[in-house]
Amino acid sequence: MHDIVDLESRGVPGVFVASSEFVTGADAQSAALGFPDVARIFVEHPIQDRTDDEMRALAVGVIDSVIGEIIS
Repeated sequence: MHDIVDLESRGVPGVFVASSEFVTGADAQSAALGFPDVARIFVEHPIQDRTDDEMRALAVGVIDSVIGEIIS
């Protein structure tokens, strides 16, 4: 979250991507850092035990949303 906030504060668009387990934490952290509306995308939790192919499938499933957040 700190990296995305840093980018956004310098005018560089960014998107925070995390698993759904971190929705509440991301909301709290972004608000605490003064960027409550920072772009964020959440994927299905958990991710740590996923194979490379499963991670690629997750990425493919959200890439259009990530790009949409950046260009909006």
